[in-house]
Amino acid sequence: MRTLMGLINLSNEHDYLEELTYFRNGASVPFAGRYRLIDFSLSNIVNSCVDEVAIFVNQKYRSLLDHLENGDNFGLDDRKSRLFVLPPDWHDPSDYSRGELRHFHNNRDFFLRSNATDVIISGSQFIANTDFKDAYKHHIESDADITLISEYINELEEMHQPLLRVHHEGTKVTYINHDNDHHHIFTGTYIIKKEKLFEVMDFCIQNYKENFFFNGILERIDALNISFYDIDEETMYINSLKSFYINNLRILDPERYKAIFMKENRIKTKISNQPPTKYSGDCTVHNSTVANGCEIEGHVENSILYRGVCVERGVTIKNSIIMTNCHIKKGAVLENVILDKDVIVNSNQKLIGSCDKPFVVAKRQTI
Repeated sequence: MRTLMGLINLSNEHDYLEELTYFRNGASVPFAGRYRLIDFSLSNIVNSCVDEVAIFVNQKYRSLLDHLENGDNFGLDDRKSRLFVLPPDWHDPSDYSRGELRHFHNNRDFFLRSNATDVIISGSQFIANTDFKDAYKHHIESDADITLISEYINELEEMHQPLLRVHHEGTKVTYINHDNDHHHIFTGTYIIKKEKLFEVMDFCIQNYKENFFFNGILERIDALNISFYDIDEETMYINSLKSFYINNLRILDPERYKAIFMKENRIKTKISNQPPTKYSGDCTVHNSTVANGCEIEGHVENSILYRGVCVERGVTIKNSIIMTNCHIKKGAVLENVILDKDVIVNSNQKLIGSCDKPFVVAKRQTI
């Protein structure tokens, strides 16, 4: 019987979130009040009945290790399930692989030791609550070497970086590029036969290629049997600071929130036990998400507050994202702002950004 193993490949993801990735990698960035970006990819893979998952990490992964722990919050801590966080290991003197291929080469044993016949590979920039069981069934029935997980969309909001579009004839993929005339969006997740993964890996290493997907798959699309499978879900793509800001605030739409967080399969994250939020008698909170452990005395509107945020009397917060343990003191005004963790905003300060360019403060700063 064919089975899946999982890989979340962060080795070629850049620090595209500016101040938010000064001290952590992109997958570790908080999202939607209590989650991290990696929670969505990892939860979707686990909800697809995958019980062994590896994560290729490259740098600034201390925060990620702290968040993932031993995998117990994600259902990967029993005798039959394992979570492997695999940092770079560049000490093989015979290794002449380059770029992310060094991760594949140095962790070849991870794939060899598994009894799985196929591998599902994802990044951390695709936000949805889905599983890939039907996509895997399609992958098996079509006998594809590779199946790209995609979605059909008529209009896509402008993003800082273009998304790959899938060209096809029938169910066979013929090309992948950024042509906006094509409406099948590649989610960055794909399923590949394990034997084909080794073939692509060896080709890239032997030819001094650096990127598994772009060099090994996209450039050799005629040599591979590549299919695609469209999902029908509420989706988001986090590929810039602007898209991060906009999509966080879209979570405030109740229908979007339900479509992602209130389905039978839940998005899993690290559990944190904190007391309920304390609201003073004269505070006002409108259309906002407020996590546990906050203290609210001021005015909060169209905003997301993470755990442990303190909003003193006379403060006004609008259209903003305030991360864990921030303290906003009396009389401060924040609009179109992103505060990373542990930021202190002193009394009567005024921070104003815009929807296109929010005002961002890196973690542990005092303003």
